[in-house]
Amino acid sequence: MESQQSKRPTCPACAKPTQLCLCNRFRSPSLDNQVSVTILQHSLERKHALNSTRIARLGLKNVTVTTVFDVHDEAEFLIRVIGSDSVHRLEKGASFELDDGSRLGSGNAYHGSLKIGESLNIYQHSWITDKISSCGESISEDLIRISMKKRGVISKVSTSLMEDDPSFDGILASPAAIDVLAKGFVVTKFSEGKEEFELEVPPGTALLFPSEGSVMINDLKERDLKVRNLIVLDGTWSKARRMYVENPWLKLLCSHVKLEIEGASLYREVRRQPREGCLSTVESIVYAMKEMGEDTEGLDNMLDVFESMVGDQRRCKDENFVKVL
Repeated sequence: MESQQSKRPTCPACAKPTQLCLCNRFRSPSLDNQVSVTILQHSLERKHALNSTRIARLGLKNVTVTTVFDVHDEAEFLIRVIGSDSVHRLEKGASFELDDGSRLGSGNAYHGSLKIGESLNIYQHSWITDKISSCGESISEDLIRISMKKRGVISKVSTSLMEDDPSFDGILASPAAIDVLAKGFVVTKFSEGKEEFELEVPPGTALLFPSEGSVMINDLKERDLKVRNLIVLDGTWSKARRMYVENPWLKLLCSHVKLEIEGASLYREVRRQPREGCLSTVESIVYAMKEMGEDTEGLDNMLDVFESMVGDQRRCKDENFVKVL
């Protein structure tokens, strides 16, 4: 029996084959970016040969990558204040249940008010209390709980932020609730009874995504709003859209920003882009951070490395084509 052929060696830092290692292509140390970057990476992108998040990992000092899976059955999101644990606060909140027709992020299905009698069940409940003692006494606070089915169908919302309209739309429409969330929060996602991720969302966080209410980065500057942390969705366009729909906490961020870049992505020869102006993850990060005033030399170096990675892939395709001939 022939021994199983071993896998080709890969670089532990960039996860590329050693002969195509990207690490030594950086001309300077990692950029000490003032605006931190949080990448939500779709689970199917993690091992893709052309995934550009690896370049952001190598090129930026202040970057976090969190893997996100699709919601296949049901997921729960717990949003609480920064510095608290998952113990509940004693406070009267409100919950409601929706039928499967109420979908977040699908056209106008979940925008606007609900009609009376449309499978709406509002009920009151009390939070469980616990106290944590160390150097004093503090009580943790759960701000919002959201239960969601696949493709953005919200089935239940509980919140301690308000009682008048304890719906997701009600939270979005409440300046007081949004002001509390703007101070930062921690979001934990549970899927199939297990914790999938926990992420701290600091004050000054913006989402880079062309949502309905997104604005240009320069518009934030004119309103004297400073971005301190940038969330970027990493996946194909359809995967990024699904991540946005299935992570309702992204809608609770005060700022959504977008890019308007003319021309084609460097990806154009090796990965299909749905339309002009659609960029790779690392390109989106670079152009956004340039507009925020980050060091252009370090950012341009990341683009150069990305272009060389695309060139490697193009050469491999051409060589394989020649072999077939």
